[in-house]
Amino acid sequence: MIERFLKQTTFTSQEDFAANLHVTVPEHFNFAYDVVDVWAAEQPGKNALLWTNDQGDSRQFNFAEIKRYSDMTAAYFQSLGIGRGDMVMLILKRRYEFWFCVIALHKLGAVAIPATHLLTKKDIVYRCDAAGIKMIVAAGEDGITRHIRDARPDCPTVERLVSIGPDLPDGFDDFHQGISHAAPFERPGHPNDNDDTMLMYFTSGTTGEPKMVAHDFTYPLGHITTASYWHNLHPGSLHLTIADTGWAKAVWGKLYGQWLAGANIFVYDHEKFTPANMLKQIQDFRVTSLCAPPTIFRFLIHEDLTKYDLSALEYCTIAGEALNPSVYATFKQLTGIKLMEAFGQTETTVTIATMPWMEPKPGSMGLPNPQYDVDLIDAEGRSVEAGEQGQIVIHTGKRKPVGLFKGYYRDPERTREAWHDGIYYTGDIAWKDEDGYFWFVGRADDVIKSSGYRIGPFEVESALMTHPAVVECAITGVPDEIRGQVVKATIVLSKDYKVRAGDDLVRELQGHVKRVTAPYKYPRVIEFVDELPKTISGKIRRVEIRENDGVIDG
Repeated sequence: MIERFLKQTTFTSQEDFAANLHVTVPEHFNFAYDVVDVWAAEQPGKNALLWTNDQGDSRQFNFAEIKRYSDMTAAYFQSLGIGRGDMVMLILKRRYEFWFCVIALHKLGAVAIPATHLLTKKDIVYRCDAAGIKMIVAAGEDGITRHIRDARPDCPTVERLVSIGPDLPDGFDDFHQGISHAAPFERPGHPNDNDDTMLMYFTSGTTGEPKMVAHDFTYPLGHITTASYWHNLHPGSLHLTIADTGWAKAVWGKLYGQWLAGANIFVYDHEKFTPANMLKQIQDFRVTSLCAPPTIFRFLIHEDLTKYDLSALEYCTIAGEALNPSVYATFKQLTGIKLMEAFGQTETTVTIATMPWMEPKPGSMGLPNPQYDVDLIDAEGRSVEAGEQGQIVIHTGKRKPVGLFKGYYRDPERTREAWHDGIYYTGDIAWKDEDGYFWFVGRADDVIKSSGYRIGPFEVESALMTHPAVVECAITGVPDEIRGQVVKATIVLSKDYKVRAGDDLVRELQGHVKRVTAPYKYPRVIEFVDELPKTISGKIRRVEIRENDGVIDG
């Protein structure tokens, strides 16, 4: 499939990749018609989606079935008045109906807005008002539908509510009954232009309400690099990305690039993550490729991996937060597999990555994806030298890269703040070494300024993670009259060390950091906690720790 969109599909080095990667974008490209339906026509029996849940149910869908169900869903949505440009929010967890719905919305030229099931009434009202949402399709569970029903009176743009089950509350239409009774689907004459909005995510920053990240219909082509090269997928792959469909990581790893690569997507629909259950799924279904945030791998390596047959697992990738080298080393020792790290945002596809032809440097994000003109610049806009810290930016003066977002919907001011004068500012700080490899420092808001030093949270976290007492940790800055800020470590201890939590262990950890990294970076404040605050995607919410400490982000 990717040969339809690339002039060259095989690369042997980063130099080859940088010189010859070229994505051809067809006019009026539509992923649903030009990828899903093409697979269904050419290889109808080809496996597309293997879904299982924590109740023991499983279903394998081929591309012919994905086409048939997405056509039925599109016809049903048409009957409810959904068409080109209409906003539809999907709160579907990991249910397989998500794939029917998102492909159907693409076929109609409508806008899919995936959202987490953890939204409250207030969150739903805000999103419906901000985006002008016309319909909500949700998993029929009380914790989800109750909030939607409570929000409905304050959401005047919402015309229809649809439940995929198991429950059908008052005011909701029955999705499965609707698609089974829908008339045959007729493709709209002109469903979309390339620059129409296709997909939108609400993404939270450290201040203000969530931003609406809008992507156009060419966005899926940006994920060719994500799946075919970073994930190293091929038509025989069974790929698992551990992510809820309400998070942008889901379309990075559970949809676009994977089907462009011809891979079979594995979905484990579970209510609560437990490492043992996840490992059993990987073993039983013979998963060949795994992508997850560092948090997941930190938990996996604390299991006894000798109990599981992971022989089918060929390749592992990691993103979402910077990777601590100790996690890399332990996972490689236990499995023989190198974790291939990458960096990107909701606003982009994979931007910096460790590709298959590269030797990973544990803790480094890798090298820039040539799809983007990536640079590191200082506060004056100067490209920094090797070893210097700078903000990761993408130059767009010559062209808008395939995969980069359109802008923040209905928010030109925020768009201009992040993207002006031909440069998109990611807000993330990094440095690069003499080989050009990028190393993450932290969000610009997270960098700690203490006694004139700039301290990145990740470097201190990496030092702490090499101590056997530490399972997880988060580094933040707290105000100090003399130093401006001092480093604080919030730490989750391993079982063996919990009984030792106290002043002696604090001093031991402080001394450990002084020995492993520069002495001025050691945490002067240490707090032991049972768990760290996290987003649905598993990212540590340092902003919440700062708020609990009474630190106000400006």
